[in-house]
Amino acid sequence: MGYPHPPHAKESVVLSKHFGDAGARTYAGWVERGGYEGLKKALGMTPDALIEEVKASGLRGRGGAGFPTGLKWSFMPKNDGKPHYLCCNADESEPGTFKDREIMRWTPHALIEGCAVACHAIGAETCYIYIRGEFTEPYKIMEAAVADAYKNGAVGANAMGSGKRIDIVLHRGAGAYICGEETALMNSIEGKRGNPRIKPPFPAAAGLFGMPTTINNVETLAAVPHILMRGAAWYKGLCLSNPKSTGTKLWSVCGHVMKPGNFEVTMGFPMKDLIYELAGGMRPGRTLKAVIPGGSSVPLMNREEAESALCDYEGVVEKGSMLGSAGFIVMDDSADIVYEVYRLAKFYAHESCAQCTQCREGTAWTTKILERMLHGQGKPEDLDLLLDLSDNMTGKTICVLSDSCAAPIVSGIKKFRGEFDAYLARAKGPAVAV
Repeated sequence: MGYPHPPHAKESVVLSKHFGDAGARTYAGWVERGGYEGLKKALGMTPDALIEEVKASGLRGRGGAGFPTGLKWSFMPKNDGKPHYLCCNADESEPGTFKDREIMRWTPHALIEGCAVACHAIGAETCYIYIRGEFTEPYKIMEAAVADAYKNGAVGANAMGSGKRIDIVLHRGAGAYICGEETALMNSIEGKRGNPRIKPPFPAAAGLFGMPTTINNVETLAAVPHILMRGAAWYKGLCLSNPKSTGTKLWSVCGHVMKPGNFEVTMGFPMKDLIYELAGGMRPGRTLKAVIPGGSSVPLMNREEAESALCDYEGVVEKGSMLGSAGFIVMDDSADIVYEVYRLAKFYAHESCAQCTQCREGTAWTTKILERMLHGQGKPEDLDLLLDLSDNMTGKTICVLSDSCAAPIVSGIKKFRGEFDAYLARAKGPAVAV
């Protein structure tokens, strides 16, 4: 996305405060900016007190699921005599999402500090940061930052002089979208094929190497030191709407807007302001048609829904979609919804691990049907067939990849039925190059 834009007046700058500041990348630079004070405070607290503070803040997972972070940490068994692991999910392969990349590019020590705090909370000595293989620049920056953190004693055998061992291990992915799913990620770290695992057992009981494991997203972990330094009440107070959605959130805005980029806003910020003020609105002569608010795996929202929604978990659900990763894809009136839905289905068909029949066959067949439709060879029964296939793909597989394929198909047909009908009404012959 190029060099980050300067913070807009309406943004609530917390995690993105030092985006664009190369001096924040070094250990010394991060300490000058108040870094590692949160880790020092955390190491002086008991794990239980630390977990309760994060619970009180209302922090929820920023990777897509939105599960309460403190509650997730509390699931880790205590005094079980087993090694515990933390996995940081930095795979960020969701189309439309590019926030974690920027955290690693500009503030790598924010992530390292958050990982170290989480390790102390769950009784882990080792954290694996699983980084998307295509993230070459972020990986190099993270690699240098981890070495810097070890050199200065922030992590290692005696983290911050606490006597506690906290090791940070970087692990690169190899281009598989499916490895962003937490159990596939663990299989990949173990050197196995990146197939999702059946749950239960859940990671907190038997995760990485069969040991108790917690998996958190980059943005989630980067927020933790701020909560410790400013207090749970401060973070919980960052809320413009529903008290279940607290703090700030990075929104990765792309598509047909004048100023694409990452924008950090308080939960409950009006989506209309995100589109028209922060992101600069539509291109000249164009009007908003649809948005995908949470990365490509959530249902589409039409113009009316988007312009009246609030940017928090409940606000987006109320309008028929999900906040997800907040990968915000904007489409104006030039977009062909049938073609866009086809592109998404094709992506999921390509990225399916093929472990589950409903996903392997369903993603492939929905792609073929949509492609046929785009070539002017659709059949009247195709829409019912797509909806039937989508129903058979939803909630019936080990992971939610097939659900992710079905979501834009079902919402696309429901909210933009006229565009699908128009393709079915056309004579045979190529309509769109696919």
